[in-house]
Amino acid sequence: MQRSLCTLTVLRMAQSDDADDDVRVLDPRSLRGLAHPLRLRLLGALREYGPATASQLAGRLGESSGATSYHLRQLAAHGFVDDDPERGKGRERWWKAAQRGTRWGTEELLRHPDPSVRGAMNTLMHELATVHGQNLSTWLGTLHEWPAEWRTNWDISDFTLRLTPALAREMLDKVHEVINGYREQELDPDTEHSARYRVHLHGFPRDED
Repeated sequence: MQRSLCTLTVLRMAQSDDADDDVRVLDPRSLRGLAHPLRLRLLGALREYGPATASQLAGRLGESSGATSYHLRQLAAHGFVDDDPERGKGRERWWKAAQRGTRWGTEELLRHPDPSVRGAMNTLMHELATVHGQNLSTWLGTLHEWPAEWRTNWDISDFTLRLTPALAREMLDKVHEVINGYREQELDPDTEHSARYRVHLHGFPRDED
């Protein structure tokens, strides 16, 4: 029987009491630096799969190494990625994610007086939804290739509740707390039967109509 699991994204709305040195909170400048489809994919790949070169990322993402190299430098200029000198050999430049995750302050960015900031926010949210949809489509398309033990331990669920903003915040905080508890139990890649397990969380109000 499938278990109902909520999903988690690398981006989360920032709250005034959020405090995590390994999570980047976006401001208008860094938002504009991140809000590009390829930069989001590059950062996501480095966070999920670990350090890589521009050429390796180009192969993974189906892009040219010139494009990945340029956008990695832009990400570095805004503090999202760093050099990984321990892995570099000669002229080979390795990159690593500078933080584990990213958060944004909704009100500050969605209601910002600069149209370019609001436009960057829309780009960011649209691309995030696209990437999540692609991840899900890939899983569904390859489901039959996975062992039976994994084919019975995945979930696509949606729930409609009637909540106040305060109750919604409480629920989301509890979900994140549960998922972070499992992050602390992450296994070595060589652990038998283990696999990367992708979790996405979408929670938003709906109009009555």
